[in-house]
Amino acid sequence: MVKFDFFTYTEDFITKEELADLLDKKSSIIDKFNNSNMIGWIRKPSNDVVEKIINISNQIKTSSKVLVVVGVGGSYLGSLAYHNIFESYFNDKSFEVIYAGYSLSSTYLSELQEYLKDKDFSINVISKSGSTLEVKLTYQVLRELLEKKYSKEEARRRIYITTSKNSPLYLDISDNNLLEIPSDIGGRFSFITPAHLLVLSLNYDITKIIDYYFKGLNLVSDAYTYAVVRNLMYTKGFVVENFSIYEEKLSFFTEWLKQLFAESEGKDNKGILPISTINTRDLHSLGQFIQDGKKILFETHIKIDNSTSLNINDRDLHDINNIVEDAVIKAHSRGNVPSIIIELDKLSEENISSLICFFQLAAAFSAYLFDVNPFDQPGVEVYKEEANKNL
Repeated sequence: MVKFDFFTYTEDFITKEELADLLDKKSSIIDKFNNSNMIGWIRKPSNDVVEKIINISNQIKTSSKVLVVVGVGGSYLGSLAYHNIFESYFNDKSFEVIYAGYSLSSTYLSELQEYLKDKDFSINVISKSGSTLEVKLTYQVLRELLEKKYSKEEARRRIYITTSKNSPLYLDISDNNLLEIPSDIGGRFSFITPAHLLVLSLNYDITKIIDYYFKGLNLVSDAYTYAVVRNLMYTKGFVVENFSIYEEKLSFFTEWLKQLFAESEGKDNKGILPISTINTRDLHSLGQFIQDGKKILFETHIKIDNSTSLNINDRDLHDINNIVEDAVIKAHSRGNVPSIIIELDKLSEENISSLICFFQLAAAFSAYLFDVNPFDQPGVEVYKEEANKNL
């Protein structure tokens, strides 16, 4: 179960009239959303697609001990966040998932090549456009390694590509190893597509993940309220949102959140800058600025009510963690830092999957409140154009 507290620590900064004015716009914002041609992520994938994903997953697990996921941004952050949340901190599983293609670090790729030399591995290349620089270069390196290690024919059998019909990658492999990202779903909204479901299917029951995700559609009203409160914080000069967590397993979830909100609403000199803190660690660094520095940020706390019990001096460590979190929220409130609280009764696949849908809805609504298109990212293309001039 997920609970929301939007007002306890924000009401001192919001007038009833301001809140009512934006809440009254709900039907028009929802209409804009419903009329968009990029909301395929509120539609369930077909049974045929799910069946193909599961079949490919079984092929990978039969032939390999490692899957290298080659993707960047929305092509990998969702599944990586999910893995980080639900896998053990100290894991020695027989099947390994490695993420690559998200940087141009020659050191990383060289060490990855060396590591894979003695491993049976396959690769999953994920790029909707098929032309993303980091993905193309990493794919080239790993494909050459596959062809050296196996025959060219066997290498082709170990390459799985997730892309769109218009992608140059679409012609690079057999239909049996191809999965399609629907044209009406953008990268950062692609959690419920093969871009993430294939990787997740290696360790999780994706039929349950899909069902849990779509429970998030019941949170439309909460998602809109969250978008409204964020917008009001922005009008008060709080132009930075700090996603604050007290469980390190959520660290890549906040990385996913940062991409989702930054790319959705950061346009036309508008938008809220998303950052994140992992506490209690960051209380000893950024905590000083948040408490006493310039008042430019508000916080969204993702709180876990119940977790693993560990007694220290007859006190449960998770309870102590939550006591500290509550104390920080109150202290920051006294320092004129508003807080929104999202509370999970436990860290479960159901809660996280539905919360992903909730945040995607909220990001879309928030962008519409800023009067920008939630589903494009023109700013990202600028650096690509500059880089391509010299490549």
